[in-house]
Amino acid sequence: MALLTVLLLVAVMAVVAVAILDDVRFSVRRTTNVETQAQAQWYAAGAESLARRQIEDLMAADSVRTPLEPRWDGRVLSFPIEDGAIQAVVHDGQACFNLNSLVLGQGEDLVARPEGLAQFVALGTALGLPRTRMATVGAALTDWMDADGDPLPGAAEDARYAGLSVPYRTAGIMLADVSEMRAVAGMDEGLYRRLRPYVCALPTTRLSAINVNTLRPDQAPLLTMLTRGALGPAAAKTAIAARPATGWASADAFWAQPALQDFTPDDETRAQATLLTRFFDLTVDVDYGGAHAVRTALLYAAPEGSVRTVIRRWIPEE
Repeated sequence: MALLTVLLLVAVMAVVAVAILDDVRFSVRRTTNVETQAQAQWYAAGAESLARRQIEDLMAADSVRTPLEPRWDGRVLSFPIEDGAIQAVVHDGQACFNLNSLVLGQGEDLVARPEGLAQFVALGTALGLPRTRMATVGAALTDWMDADGDPLPGAAEDARYAGLSVPYRTAGIMLADVSEMRAVAGMDEGLYRRLRPYVCALPTTRLSAINVNTLRPDQAPLLTMLTRGALGPAAAKTAIAARPATGWASADAFWAQPALQDFTPDDETRAQATLLTRFFDLTVDVDYGGAHAVRTALLYAAPEGSVRTVIRRWIPEE
């Protein structure tokens, strides 16, 4: 009996020792992972600081026309680090339709803006989407942000969302992120994915200011949007392709090109075509010691020359 008792105690102690060692090994691994991930995030923060400095230098070179050289829009910059690498890319952050331009005002005092809705519908039709559906979704987005409780024709206010299986209310303020659009009535995954490359949620209700010097041919629908459908996608691509290697010297030169000779922009449309970028999209990918960190940010270059981060995320943009 004594021998059996000793053997039983030894077996129990062995099991306990294995459990303790396994827990210690797991704790060490977890601590290592946390430290590695934290270091990767610090590398990403450093890349963001460097991007802000580079944009400040870019704006200092020309305060009225964002230079195209050195090439920055879409250029992938790679930085080797010990046990990994950092990749950073900056894009023109205002080469998109600003969803917040569907309303006009500040804070919680927002009202519908018909001009923004007309441009939203024009963007959708340029992408081959039905005009009636775009008008309905645009009105629902407007109701999502405006201050009143009266729904626009075909749109939705709180009463529509209160009847859902998981009820919620409209925001009553500007969109902070494009992904909020998913919660709006009439929006589904297919429509969201079709619109996503061409829309953004800038922290202003100003009509979309498009830098015509940074537009790519695949972004031609944005010119159609700008002209409220008066300029077709084919003509828009031709206008973008005619851009000089160093970019247009002025907005007037852009509108005076042969591809646009049959279109006369009104003052509002002319003001939306700009050569200056104020918002920049930054994406940073860090691989370090087996950890992967993604940091996305929207940077704003103020007129006085400073650059600040408007929004920051630790996930890729949807």
